[in-house]
Amino acid sequence: MPDRKIIGIDIGGTFTDFVSYDAATGTIENWKNLTTPSEPIEGVLQGLGQVEDVASVDKIRLGTTIATNALLTRRGAKVAYVTTTGFRDVPFIQRGDRRSHYDITWIKTKPLMKRADTYEIGGRFSAKGELVTALDEAAVRELAATIKADGTIEAIAVCTLFSYIDPSHEQRIRDILAEELPGMPISISYEVLPKWKEYDRASTTIADAYLKPIVSDNFHRMQKRLDAIGIGDRIGVIKSNGGESTLKGAAEAPVQMTLSGPTGAVVATRVLSELTGIKNLVTFDMGGTSTDCSTVVDGMEHVTTSFEIEWGLPIQIPMIDIHTIGAGGGSIAWIDKGGMLRMGPQSAGAAPGPACYGRGGENATVTDANVVLGRINPDYFLGGKMKLDAEAAHRAVKTVADQLGLEVDAAAFAMVQIANNNMLGALRAVLLQRGLDPRDFSLVASGGAGPVHICDLMDIAGIPQGIVPNYPGQFSAFGFIMTDARVDRHRTVQQISKYFDGARATAAMTELVDGAIAELVSQGYQQKVEIYRSIEARYFGQNHELELSFPANQFTEETIANLWERFHEEHQNRFGFSIPGETIETVNLKVVAVAVSEKPKMRELEKGEGTPASSGSRKVRFEDGWHDVKTYDRGTFKQGQTVAGPAIVEESASVTILQPKQTLRVDRLGNLIISA
Repeated sequence: MPDRKIIGIDIGGTFTDFVSYDAATGTIENWKNLTTPSEPIEGVLQGLGQVEDVASVDKIRLGTTIATNALLTRRGAKVAYVTTTGFRDVPFIQRGDRRSHYDITWIKTKPLMKRADTYEIGGRFSAKGELVTALDEAAVRELAATIKADGTIEAIAVCTLFSYIDPSHEQRIRDILAEELPGMPISISYEVLPKWKEYDRASTTIADAYLKPIVSDNFHRMQKRLDAIGIGDRIGVIKSNGGESTLKGAAEAPVQMTLSGPTGAVVATRVLSELTGIKNLVTFDMGGTSTDCSTVVDGMEHVTTSFEIEWGLPIQIPMIDIHTIGAGGGSIAWIDKGGMLRMGPQSAGAAPGPACYGRGGENATVTDANVVLGRINPDYFLGGKMKLDAEAAHRAVKTVADQLGLEVDAAAFAMVQIANNNMLGALRAVLLQRGLDPRDFSLVASGGAGPVHICDLMDIAGIPQGIVPNYPGQFSAFGFIMTDARVDRHRTVQQISKYFDGARATAAMTELVDGAIAELVSQGYQQKVEIYRSIEARYFGQNHELELSFPANQFTEETIANLWERFHEEHQNRFGFSIPGETIETVNLKVVAVAVSEKPKMRELEKGEGTPASSGSRKVRFEDGWHDVKTYDRGTFKQGQTVAGPAIVEESASVTILQPKQTLRVDRLGNLIISA
């Protein structure tokens, strides 16, 4: 590996995390500072100010919530939607199901644009790609004039019928609109999501257009600020699939940024699986504002296209399958109308933050409860760089305790238990609800608050082993320095096994591969590219597909026969039955292109034995009351050493709370392996 420095940056709702790897010395450094919600780049620049020589940085990889927040808060662009005559209501009809079948007060989720801003254009292809009606180009120019006269439209989404088979109408509409409305952001469904299912394709394309102005503006300002310190040409941003893109590439396809930040912890967990040989891991990434859970099964993360911004509002771009809930260290305690204690999803965030931050916050949060319980040392928060106000935490929790008629420590413990149960729901969503047995998994805790709660969650979730990895407080940022540039390309090409046209399928797959490689090259990635091909297929008449890898680069008689055989086998494995001889239908072709980068090498710890020397002790409240608990400095740990609970392991960005009857051992790389 050439001498270089890589920095991963994760902009969270409360903290901005940094991990730096110096290839020349083989050292990894980590730090964090408070996020600046109004202008996230300020927090980034503040953190980069700790780098001694910014000019020595070869690459910065950044995870950002710009797109996520714009979607969740509905602060995107005003979008005009252009479609085939007769289909303007597709985004409003949505699907035929309901979130709650018997709730007469339920209101359907609104699209990201208004019906008054939808327009129909004459011209249509059939389901077989045959031209039915020629495109009405004059109507497109009239539409451009209408949009120009309106003056309020900020972006345009184009989604015509069956464009995934023949995109020529969409492409021509885009070209005419670009000619008549120079500078107007335009998204067409063939470039965003060239797949069947009209509503899903329309919704995803609208979301892309909705995000384009705000993401482009933010990235432009970010580029200028980073150019000013001489590193603007070294920035990569992380997409929802866990891969890297350039700022320019991300601005051109902003819907790919929907879940940028949380992916880093999952990428890092997959690397952890490779390094430790533990194949089944469930991630538990608890930050200040939210908790993200996902799985690594058989050493691989799960990538999905089934994501919804809100119920019934899909975005079908490839993204790592992550379940997020509003539960974090900043989750605020409140009493409902029935007098019951609740936690979140409201968060104190970075400003003002929990009461103990001393920044004006008065509401009791999970972090305040952990300070009251002795789980967090107020004098050693962020390694002592940030002092916490224990008295303010006590006052805030006392307000809750008085309403409940409890002692302060009992109220604080109840707050933590309720927060744990909220997070248990997220773990069940990615395990039990997907048919996975928690007993087959190890729980990986990350985020600043993850290690504080890992032992509680192991106990109530029935997970036998926990892992606190290196750099848990900056685990997503660590994942960013371990990732590669990645492009996913999908396209619907429907055929049945009885009349399968191998030449047609080969041509379509080759087009996807060439397009993915060209996108990587256009963004400046010149390193080795690995190609992964797959096919989504089903028995003819089914409504859901199975994904099968396709290692060949051509559809020959041999590879096609092998594909059908593997489909029957996979259907048997997945559903317990197969139907040999039944017609199989291929639906979608998929290509993943990965520009592989060299990875940092992890150092092994010096070998040791016995129990590390204690750094002190303090009283900590557990379920059975207060205990005198020994504290340990993680930086002194050696490979093979063990610690018996109750115990506290402190490090600069987090603290691990080991319950009574639990034990901890240090593996060869310094990961903390916890067992009951």
